[in-house]
Amino acid sequence: MILDTDRLILRELTLEDAPFILELVNEPSWLRFIGDRGVRDLDGARAYLQKGPLVMYASHGFGLYRVERKEDGTLMGMCGLIKREGLPHADIGFAFFPRFWGQGYAREAASAVLSHSRTKLGLEHVLAIVDPDNQSSIKLLETLGFRFQRMVRMPGATADIRLYELHQPQQGPQAS
Repeated sequence: MILDTDRLILRELTLEDAPFILELVNEPSWLRFIGDRGVRDLDGARAYLQKGPLVMYASHGFGLYRVERKEDGTLMGMCGLIKREGLPHADIGFAFFPRFWGQGYAREAASAVLSHSRTKLGLEHVLAIVDPDNQSSIKLLETLGFRFQRMVRMPGATADIRLYELHQPQQGPQAS
């Protein structure tokens, strides 16, 4: 599956994306706000892909997508849906290299993923979890229409995070 916007292409990750994943998950902002996934080499990146996004595509029909700029194919980050243990609905996740922050790319990618989740996947509820200190992501979620619900502690975590929800009712046929 490929999603595209005016400036971006989103596609499923493959094992060939291991070098990109290795760089992204070791970015200081990822480590600070998302957490250390213990990926230290290309084999670790391939294992991350096999146990995460590739399993998610097969089991749920969605997952995290690679985000690239249309004009030149530059890999910018990832955005998509995740079905996590401990949450009743899928949640949206996004991570971009800092050099692409503040240019509207994350909003554009997340908007495309949310539209797809509503129109193609039929998801009426999408969640988001975010570190309380990640003000940029909180601002983006609120801009997208997410509303803060409560603080939660995910399975295996040692700290609480903010839980947001977006209700996107399905559009039925128009009454005449």
